[in-house]
Amino acid sequence: MSKRKTGAWLAVVTMFTGLLAGCGSGGESETAAAGVLKDGKYDPPVTIAIGKQLDENAGKYKEGESVDDNVLTRWAADNLGIRTQTTLLGGDSTNYNTKLRLALTGSEKLPDLFPVYDTTLANDLIESGRVKEISADIQQYMPERLKEIYKQYPATFNPVVRDGQVYGLAISPNLTEGEVMLIRQDWLDKLNLQAPTTIDEFETVIDAFTNQDPDGNGKKDTYGFTFSGKDGYNTGWVSDPVMIFSAYTGKNIPAQWQEQDGKLVYGSVVEGNKEALAKLRDWYSAGYLNKELATLGAWDALADFTEGKAGIIVGRPWLYDSVRDVEKNVDGAKIAAYPTIQGVSGEPTYQSGQLNDGYFMFNQDFNNMEAFFLYYDKLYDAAFGTGDFIYGYAQGYDYDIVDGKPVFDPQKFNEPLEAVQGVGKMAFTKNTPSADPAGKSYYDLAQGVEADNGVLLRSASALPTTQEGFVISYENRDSLLPNAFNGPPTPTMQTSWEQLSTMEKETFTKIIYSNEPLDAYDAFVTNWYAKGGEQVTQEINDWYGQTNIDEVMSKMGLQ
Repeated sequence: MSKRKTGAWLAVVTMFTGLLAGCGSGGESETAAAGVLKDGKYDPPVTIAIGKQLDENAGKYKEGESVDDNVLTRWAADNLGIRTQTTLLGGDSTNYNTKLRLALTGSEKLPDLFPVYDTTLANDLIESGRVKEISADIQQYMPERLKEIYKQYPATFNPVVRDGQVYGLAISPNLTEGEVMLIRQDWLDKLNLQAPTTIDEFETVIDAFTNQDPDGNGKKDTYGFTFSGKDGYNTGWVSDPVMIFSAYTGKNIPAQWQEQDGKLVYGSVVEGNKEALAKLRDWYSAGYLNKELATLGAWDALADFTEGKAGIIVGRPWLYDSVRDVEKNVDGAKIAAYPTIQGVSGEPTYQSGQLNDGYFMFNQDFNNMEAFFLYYDKLYDAAFGTGDFIYGYAQGYDYDIVDGKPVFDPQKFNEPLEAVQGVGKMAFTKNTPSADPAGKSYYDLAQGVEADNGVLLRSASALPTTQEGFVISYENRDSLLPNAFNGPPTPTMQTSWEQLSTMEKETFTKIIYSNEPLDAYDAFVTNWYAKGGEQVTQEINDWYGQTNIDEVMSKMGLQ
């Protein structure tokens, strides 16, 4: 495949020229010769060089283990004849992306296999001509079980398809669980309140949580609602305020594209946002919100809830496990999970629906795709409760057998641990593959299904509030909206989107803080269209009208 030289690619090279000083040179990835697959194992063993981003829960190994020598890597070597060698490692998204871009310039080798979590970077990798076209590999090597999964989520291929060619595949496509409200139930009970179901009821509750001394200490040191505003107003996972916007805008939620009358529209510039901002401005002025919300990241925003200062936080159901320390540290504290509120029109409030966590991409010289798919498929045994991973990936790490029964509480293991070891995170990506859409296993348990495999047993072992949250999530899965635009950045997006996004976030924050009048939103909308938004909208709709994923899916044997 010939290299494509575009303006965007030249910009990337220019951007990172200064960073390359002092870096060693290197060529393309030198993939080990393919071994022979016999009885499900390679002989001689195959080595795959990988890139990896560690998240806050990954890379926590038992003593004597490391990223390339741990219980999962040893299992793969012993059982599959597949070894992994981490040649590009990033500790957070910024660091990881920077290292990938450096490798992309040719200063270092690209790994054989590497996850990409940013569609702009994925686009640059494709434009560079250094990543592998894999449609034939998918058709030839992808196991049937994986093909059935990918058939359900054809749109996930959009960011990595160019001119009918496929340069990657979504990581673990699945409809992730939705968000719930976690509320201090003891505060509701003390103040004789019910959980809110409308915006007016929500305001009544957060007013009471701010002004009626719900913690009973005689001080005005609590407030109603904590969320993150640092990275925008639609986090998509925890500490999320998007519910308030959706109450007024419906499906057109901020920072996301949705179809309206056959066209894609950008949620941050539609009617209703002004009313949502007015409400948040009033709440901020009244002290119902965290005074530092614009500086709070998603994890930072939950600290006040955990410390007993805030009464409501919105996030995915597993968020309870991260904030429940308040029940230990504050006498009488009790958290309960509830559905998000309804909109002003009576319809549900909507939220981002995530369908995958990044993309697998491959060095153009990688010649062991069969080995990749073999390993990747085996990782799914834990998601289905089959094969070698019926209960989890490794006994004594993410589960144990105690008195003949599987146990998932690490403190009840035969050799207790402070926390389960994220064995699934020791493979190619920062998160474990899942095939449990929107928490279906929890819903099935609530309907009386017997817990007869590892997935159901693990769900049944979750704390009751967590289980309740997942049931709510699954029951309200229709409120989950994947972004209708997930294609490559358009030409105008490549030059203007960062400026437009910064303008959006700054305007929203200034209005909420009362540093700008409410009418500043109208000026923002006008400027957004004038400074590139109109052209971006046209380009995205051109893409939307030309997208023909059915042909690509057929080419890969996924129809």
